[in-house]
Amino acid sequence: MFKKKPTVKALSPLRSSDRRKTADAIIADYQLSPPSLPDDATADEKAAATAAHTTLRASLLPENAQSARFTTTHGPDLKPVSGTLYVGSHNGSEPRILWVKIEEKMYPTVYTLWQTTGIVPLLHTHGVVVEKLQGGADLMTPGLANGPPFPEKATKGSVVAIASREKPTVPVVVGVCLVDVSGVEHVHGAKGAAVQTVHWMGDELWAYSTSGKAGKTPPEELDGWRDRKTNVNEGPTGIEHLDLEDEEEDGGVPLDETTRPEPVTPYNNHVEGEEAKQEENGQTNRKEFTISEIDEAFRNAFLYGIHHHKTTHKSEPKFGLTFPISQSFVMSDLIQPFLPAFTPEEAAQLQIKKSSYKNLKKFIKSLDKQGVLKCKERDGHETAVVDIDFEDHTITDFRPYPIPKKETQASTNVGHGATAQSIASTDAGDPSVGQKLRITTYHRPKEKLANIFSSALSASGGLYTSAEIRPIITSYIESENLVSLTNKRLVQLNPALANAVFDGSSPLDKEVIAKGSVPRDALIDRIVASCSPFYAIVRNDASDTKTRSGAPPRIRITLETRSGNKKVTKISGLEAYFIPPQPLADELRKVCAGSTSVERLEGSSPRAPVMEIMVQGPQKDAVVKALEKRGVQRNWIETLDKTKGKKK
Repeated sequence: MFKKKPTVKALSPLRSSDRRKTADAIIADYQLSPPSLPDDATADEKAAATAAHTTLRASLLPENAQSARFTTTHGPDLKPVSGTLYVGSHNGSEPRILWVKIEEKMYPTVYTLWQTTGIVPLLHTHGVVVEKLQGGADLMTPGLANGPPFPEKATKGSVVAIASREKPTVPVVVGVCLVDVSGVEHVHGAKGAAVQTVHWMGDELWAYSTSGKAGKTPPEELDGWRDRKTNVNEGPTGIEHLDLEDEEEDGGVPLDETTRPEPVTPYNNHVEGEEAKQEENGQTNRKEFTISEIDEAFRNAFLYGIHHHKTTHKSEPKFGLTFPISQSFVMSDLIQPFLPAFTPEEAAQLQIKKSSYKNLKKFIKSLDKQGVLKCKERDGHETAVVDIDFEDHTITDFRPYPIPKKETQASTNVGHGATAQSIASTDAGDPSVGQKLRITTYHRPKEKLANIFSSALSASGGLYTSAEIRPIITSYIESENLVSLTNKRLVQLNPALANAVFDGSSPLDKEVIAKGSVPRDALIDRIVASCSPFYAIVRNDASDTKTRSGAPPRIRITLETRSGNKKVTKISGLEAYFIPPQPLADELRKVCAGSTSVERLEGSSPRAPVMEIMVQGPQKDAVVKALEKRGVQRNWIETLDKTKGKKK
């Protein structure tokens, strides 16, 4: 059904609760849960099981997941089919369709199977048969290879993956068993279809991209699918035999090696080598933070942020803080730089949504109840800090604790410093962070002004800055002896100026022509205004910047209300300023503690798409701050607030 392109509605971010609920449904449907813990399990065992479950959720549906409804047709009678697509990305890669839901059934795409191995039975067939399957054909029983026996879970109605014998560890087709494949004893001479093809590498699900890029090529091999001939969930590598207490099993990679990350296998989240990192930074070897420890970490980080301002801005009013303080500023400047996240694993755990507060608003209100600060609802959805009691005993008695160095924070991609320079250290993967931008405007004289600019055309190629136009016009006035004898600020009009600049189309033109003279500054302004505008956005003083016609574009920030009373912030127009949208969206997701999405701006050309970032909540201040560290000046930004009600 995905041989032809489906009609897909606009993507919208998945709420955290919906993402967890959907991921848990997938885990239940595909029987990916590990064995239940005994009643006498220790707290560490329970914490390890919870962490493994969270890791599996993220591998199936990452935190940046989005969803969209789709419609298409299926079969020779063009039967209408509708469902839901789930789009997401892992490790900052291009967002792709990870799951498709049809009639309450979830089907993984090849992108999910390449990322998370062992979640469905794996069947094999011959390479020439795979080519037929990738055209929409079903897998016939005689086409089954590497068996019998076949995986025990490949029963009638179950979802299976199919790989070729030439690349047995790389699934390229997803289908549904039409018969009990696990019970097939002979394939030679058998008749009928064994697997109905649902999706394959090369169809429109595989090709879908929010930025218009082509589908991704498959990896050469995936170790997680290796040696799974009989059942992908059986044997010592399957989740049924996973021992959460096994400390001797090898895993991870040496810290001094650079290798490509391997796909995530369900519940196989034991990574060796982080102990050395933690010991380097003076940390003990710990696996999981409890909820109470996460709560304490956020509270201490906030107190550390206030302590930092008190010690570094002693002479300034309110210690350099300007009230009211927005939620995004509290998170990005007063909390995140001071979280004790020494490794990416710890940074992934120290998230506000994993605390008992669940969101930043409740965290701020808890500090209000304790008397540390005073907060106030703003716009009905955001809680702003209006005052802080700097003499509260929790602040005066606070003692600093070790926090990661800036380079360590950069490795976690979570820690943000209190200044633009320290924030920039966390974005080594974003080439726009720290760039220097400059907008130069040019003017091209129209043909009727050729006599005035004739002496300068060959030298400047027909484009002039405002500063270059003034001496050219002054030189022309002097060469034609047009300076008034009674007032040097006035210029006498000659036929060339009168015809080229003042055509008599307005009352002002007629008045100037009647007087026969015009102030010099007014003449220069009129000539500049009559020229065709051009601009160039120069990055890092590059000499090969392309000049474009028209006025310089602005980055647009739009605040909207969606789904009743939920506010979102949209950002578009980044491409002209050399800012890649996806890294910026990833940063805003962490800074704003909310979901983000990137998709093509409605109405933009598919050949040269303009991407639009959407962030949950009113996040204008956080967006402007992120743009400023990418070289964008505030006067290059246009803000449109659609959330304010119309005045009656």
